[in-house]
Order: sequence, then C-alpha cells, then structure tokens
Amino acid sequence: MASVELDLRRLGPGEAPRPAQLEPVPGADALVVRGPVAGLSAVLAALLKAGRTAQVPVAWEPGPDKSSSALARDLGVGSGEPRDLTLVRDDHGGVLLHHGRVEAAGDGRRALSRRLGLQAHHDDIRVADGEITRIDVRPDWTAVDTIGVTVMTLPLRPTRHTSGRALQIASDPARIVRDGVLYPRPVDRWTWYADDRVRWRLQP
Repeated sequence: MASVELDLRRLGPGEAPRPAQLEPVPGADALVVRGPVAGLSAVLAALLKAGRTAQVPVAWEPGPDKSSSALARDLGVGSGEPRDLTLVRDDHGGVLLHHGRVEAAGDGRRALSRRLGLQAHHDDIRVADGEITRIDVRPDWTAVDTIGVTVMTLPLRPTRHTSGRALQIASDPARIVRDGVLYPRPVDRWTWYADDRVRWRLQP
C-alpha cells in the first residue's frame, strides 16, 4: 500500500477517530494526517498496535486549535529532516503526544473542587501520597525519553514538577484524559512511560 491520507479535521473537541477511520493505518507505507492532536495520537496508537511505528513515516498537518499549534511548534512540524522521536505510551494501549491528566472521577465539571486519593511514583520519586486535585503529564520534546509531571495538591497552591521516564499511579477511581479525549471508564491504576525501545518517525 502506498501513502495514505487521513482527513480528521472534522473531529470535535474531546473526540477520537472512529475505528473505521483508522482501518488503512496498519498497512500504509507512509501517512499524512490532517487534524487535531487526538487524531494524530490515535493514528500512532494504531501503528503501535501493528508494530510499525518505526517503519511508517507520518506527516502531520495540525488543526487550528491551540493544542495542535503548541505541539506542532514543539515538534518542529514543517521544518528540518525526518526524525525518529520518543513514543510516550500507557499501559492501556494509548499514546500521549501533548497533555495527559488524572483527576477525580466525575463529569468534568468543578474538577478543581473534587479530591482524589492517590499514590504516584515518577521513576523512583514518590510525587504524591494522599489526596490531590490532579496530575498533569506532558512529553518533554526537548529531551529524550522524558515526561514532565505536575502534581496539584490544592487549587491556587504551589505545584510540584518532576521530570523522568515513567509515572505509575494507584488511586481511587480516577478520570483519565489523553490529548483531550476522555478514557471511557474510571481506573484505579495507570502508567504513562516514554518507551526507550520504540520510536515513531515524523516527516516534517
């Protein structure tokens, strides 16, 4: 199969591509993805499942939203040579490119007023042990195999930031958001990690 173009520009905020939209991905020789961060994340997750992230170059035409603009700037989309980049993944089959969040389960409203009992380790550092408001996770594109983690214990209070390769969480039922898309059910365990065995190829 030759190059495959995926037009995902109609995805709404918080919406992931449908499985049928991703059917051409595993067999492609090259990919052009148009649309928001969630679309690119889903495409990379499909390539990861097929074991082809290192073989299939991916070009991305970002959407007009702020998250897409920020990630495109961080990745240097539209400039430079093809690059093999860190793949940040989770233990539930997903890929994280821009922003992940852990917070108390609920409908997302008044999230800062809810508290979550949680213990978390970032590599060998215990970054949380008790009740928190949320954890934010971002791949660090200025480093190799690194994610940045910010723990908010209370709103409007100082946060704690750490850098490392893997974040492991055990908690009360938690709400997970990956690149703007809500994971379909609450979880009590979750891991995000920069996989040093796997790369994906960006075609600028």
